[in-house]
Amino acid sequence: MPLLAFLGRHGTRALFAGVFLGIALPGLAALFRPLLGPAVALLLLLALLRVDWQAMGAVVRRPWLCAALVAWILLGSPLVMWGCLQLLALPQPLTVALVLMSAAPPIVGGAAIAMLIGLDGALAVVIALFSTLLAPLSVPPLALLLLGLDLQIGLFAFMGRLAAIVALAFAGAWLLRRLVGLPRLRSLSGHIDGLVVLIMLVFAVAIMDGVTRTLLERPGTVALWLAAAFVANPGLQLIAALLFRPLGLRRALTVGLLAGNCNMGLLLAALPPGADFDVVLYFALAQLPMYMLPALALPLYRRLLEARGASTGG
Repeated sequence: MPLLAFLGRHGTRALFAGVFLGIALPGLAALFRPLLGPAVALLLLLALLRVDWQAMGAVVRRPWLCAALVAWILLGSPLVMWGCLQLLALPQPLTVALVLMSAAPPIVGGAAIAMLIGLDGALAVVIALFSTLLAPLSVPPLALLLLGLDLQIGLFAFMGRLAAIVALAFAGAWLLRRLVGLPRLRSLSGHIDGLVVLIMLVFAVAIMDGVTRTLLERPGTVALWLAAAFVANPGLQLIAALLFRPLGLRRALTVGLLAGNCNMGLLLAALPPGADFDVVLYFALAQLPMYMLPALALPLYRRLLEARGASTGG
């Protein structure tokens, strides 16, 4: 329990340091690989334990807002990314990876990160869920249209698996909220945040399987892929935050966070057999900005939100 409390207090710093574990300990990465799926479901359950369900309901009761945000994340972002990449002469696997990344829904852990840095957790959960459930309808046609890539997805089976994960997470969270009680859960919020950080670290380590070998064999490729990830992630965040600034600063920053932190683990399951390893390599390396940028940007988030609070009288 003290470890979880410590991780909860220092979540962004722990994610920053822990993401390198998968590179430093490749054997651990291979061992954790089967845990990718369960980690996604557990992250969603924990986010649902922490977030205010009434606030989530308020977001759902604004369907046009939800539709606009989901449309931007699933359609707007990949189209903007594809348009920008037409101006650059990047290797084909990197181009494919960047477009697929921007077409993916937000990571489920994005809601947890949003709460760790003081953004709108309810908005993050709702938009991440809707985007995840609708991604099977948008990602395959975009991949075919923009990249000529046929993602061999069994549409209804894939959506069924995603719906099952969401349903189980909601059921588990509802049951725990009834058994433990909201006051007790609120008192354990720091420990829940610590558990979120721990599970996100397991995910980060697992997806790094194979990266260490490639780093030793092709350091130039890894450097270029990593540089692209550190440009694409904050770039997508900035565009979305500026576009949705009329919603208010906190919500705009939340949408930006979701737009830049994409669920590439979901895409790994959708790639056809024999997919280019360099595409998979980008999906792994793109975890580094996802885990490092929240810690680096935390002082900026705090300054922006404090300035907004001061300008509006708190």
